[in-house]
Amino acid sequence: MLDAVVVGAGHNGLVAACLLAQRGLAVSVMERSDVVGGACVTEELEPGVRVSTAAYSFSLFRPEVMGTLGLDRYGLSFYPKEPQMFVPLPDGRHFFVWRDPGRTREEIARIHPPDGEAHPRWEAFWEEVAAVIRPLLLQDRPPTLAELEGELDRRGKAELFRLAVTASAGETAAAFFESDELRAAMASQGVIGTFAGPRTPGTAFVMTYHAFGGELVDDTGAWAYVQGGMGGVTQALQACARDLGVEVRTEAPVASVAVEGDRATGVVLDDGRELPAAAVLSNADPKRTFLGLVPEGALPEDFLERAAALDTTGSVVKVNLVLDEPPDFTSRPGTEIGPQHTGTIEIAPSIDYLEAAFADAQRGRVSTAPYMEVYLQTATDPSLAPEGTHVASCFAQYAPGSVPMDAWEGMRDAAGDAVIDALAAFAPNVKGAVRSRQVLGPADLEARFGLTGGNIFHGEILPGQILGERFGPRTPLPGLYLCGSGAHPGGGVSGAPGWIAAHALLADRASGA
Repeated sequence: MLDAVVVGAGHNGLVAACLLAQRGLAVSVMERSDVVGGACVTEELEPGVRVSTAAYSFSLFRPEVMGTLGLDRYGLSFYPKEPQMFVPLPDGRHFFVWRDPGRTREEIARIHPPDGEAHPRWEAFWEEVAAVIRPLLLQDRPPTLAELEGELDRRGKAELFRLAVTASAGETAAAFFESDELRAAMASQGVIGTFAGPRTPGTAFVMTYHAFGGELVDDTGAWAYVQGGMGGVTQALQACARDLGVEVRTEAPVASVAVEGDRATGVVLDDGRELPAAAVLSNADPKRTFLGLVPEGALPEDFLERAAALDTTGSVVKVNLVLDEPPDFTSRPGTEIGPQHTGTIEIAPSIDYLEAAFADAQRGRVSTAPYMEVYLQTATDPSLAPEGTHVASCFAQYAPGSVPMDAWEGMRDAAGDAVIDALAAFAPNVKGAVRSRQVLGPADLEARFGLTGGNIFHGEILPGQILGERFGPRTPLPGLYLCGSGAHPGGGVSGAPGWIAAHALLADRASGA
């Protein structure tokens, strides 16, 4: 009998499997798809043209995982984006956010001099937030928000708690910057992957969550590209797993968790075969795990009600474009590769623009002028496409919530058109440069990657679903652990939920639980 079976070969499932095998456990991973990686994959759009299909950027990955598993030995290579952000503006101006804070201050001062002076305070604030909250990321029993608020209040940091957790992203940005251009660019990080607008309370924590990154990349908190696309992460994990003796089986969908008495005892595959194991770790989201895979009656009703109430609303439209030339920005002209192409292209010209995009989705339609982060990784990684061909990875919002596939089919083309139009508003050549496109909304993300509702975090990372209020690795069913992004600390390509679940299982085995 196996010591553990992992449901799903997404990056967290593979992290958990590797860590357990490294400690001598016999582990198998069952993956429903024909490839490993879940939403962290690199795939072909055209022959010889590859893109990070879903997950697209690298920073949150925990250095503890990288170092313990030695993933650099398995080909995982990454490099910082430079600049971190290019922000074109409707009036023909633009600014950059560089890895060098001094250089960034100069850029910001061109837009609004007092904001250039405010930037060091902004940087210092996030350093303080990271110092307070980063230590909680790998805890299997983090504090609740009430406990964290009480602790920070006792330390005289009530305002830090407000601006980092309960405020809106717009409020937090406005506490530092005067110009709408700066407020919007910074607040945009508080709506990523979230069905909420920049004025929605709690979106400050989405900013905080994304500020956790960068430790692995360099000491500036930089975001990075993975060489060869995001599939490089999961391919390295798969190679590591195989070296450690883990069986990774694709095209092996799990139908249910096997339960005997009051304990999980393995899994049953779709073909009826049972795989006995002393423990089961699910990389699937909480709804899919607790409401779909676990047999009726095996979990308490109040726990099932909590799972059913989890907000898994999808908000993201991922549009991948094959281009015959790079975008030619009105505010920074030229199709020769320049700094406007090599980092994140941020389409977030004002707070009102972001709020209007969200308002469209609230009314049940795709955003006509979407917020976007655009990545032209081919500008710095020629391995992804033939010379002269570029891939633009457009992360756009908003989709109108988790609409069913039949409704989404009627929206897909309009969503793709809106993304191209929004980019063309700043780089008019884009419309003529698009050779092909792939448009993935929440219904597609659910169908392709098993993300309930199409939510990229396995559940919103807003107050009520974060820290001690999020699911932990242990469940009320002994032997069943949650190792995916629906568990603390949350989504993104971090490996943290897999790390926490593996260590929780090891601790329970050591204690005889």
